[in-house]
Amino acid sequence: MSLRRRALWAVVIALASALFFTVTYVFNRAAAVEGGHWAWTASLRYLFTLPMLLLVVPWQGGAGPVLRAMRARPWPWLLWSGIGFVLFYVCLTYAAASGPSWLVAGTFQLTVIAGMLCAPLLYNDHRARIPRAALGVGLLVLAGVLLMQFGHFEAGMDRQAWIALACVAVSAFAYPLGNRGLLLQLERDRVELNATQRVFGMTLASQPCWIALAAFAWWHAGAPSTGQLWLAAGVALSAGVIATVLFFQATGMVRDNPTALGAVEAMQAAEILFSTMLGVAWLGEAWPQQQALLGALLVMVGIVAFAWVVSRDAAGDPRAMQDLRSDRGA
Repeated sequence: MSLRRRALWAVVIALASALFFTVTYVFNRAAAVEGGHWAWTASLRYLFTLPMLLLVVPWQGGAGPVLRAMRARPWPWLLWSGIGFVLFYVCLTYAAASGPSWLVAGTFQLTVIAGMLCAPLLYNDHRARIPRAALGVGLLVLAGVLLMQFGHFEAGMDRQAWIALACVAVSAFAYPLGNRGLLLQLERDRVELNATQRVFGMTLASQPCWIALAAFAWWHAGAPSTGQLWLAAGVALSAGVIATVLFFQATGMVRDNPTALGAVEAMQAAEILFSTMLGVAWLGEAWPQQQALLGALLVMVGIVAFAWVVSRDAAGDPRAMQDLRSDRGA
């Protein structure tokens, strides 16, 4: 297959991945609209994801290396999975009741710049530097997010809206922080695990938290409805398995081509479009209007520009190319 054809296929696969990732926002919103408790939505997704990953991980390096790494260093796994999976998803599901799925999806795109801003807290080498160009693009994404929020809440954001915005922002930072923190620990321990193995390990390490959260949900709201069970299983399969495998396949196909890899990364901007269309068609949500629409467009432009800036800087630098590769498993 020619390099051009391979790059085009990688972009198509990444676009399909973005569609399956979008299910997270739409299904979580559907569960909230139907009255499902946020704690059930959060815990069920990862309780369902674990057995699904058990079917996948034997084909992706096996569970043995993960279990050995966890036995050798249990506390870092508990810490970073607690931040990168538990804090991330609890905040995201809690915010699902705040507004349409496109609003949560668009605001969560702050994660594009969150990893960059977290870098100085984690690293003490070249990775701690925040490139000015990338920071400028990040401010564009932030401006778009604020326009979306203020455009949607035209009468002014009440206390609940501000809490929801804060929850999504925390979620957007917790996810890359947890993933990068674990990667750094594995790097120090000289342990090689691929992305699927890391997702499996973090899912396994976070199970005590999900069981505790499920117990809280049972005590507070009773058993989940059949509809909520199906929605949670749908998110686990779609986002936790299918989207992750597709995204890793796309990035792997162009891992040595920074321009194509940047294009693959930029496809996550389509999540806003997909969440808008699915939300309108399935949940009867309103299209973003005026300021909110402008904000969504700014976010998408910012994501594409960010992918271009980072891929440009990574060209010719193998270590930077490794840093560019995303390990989404949300």
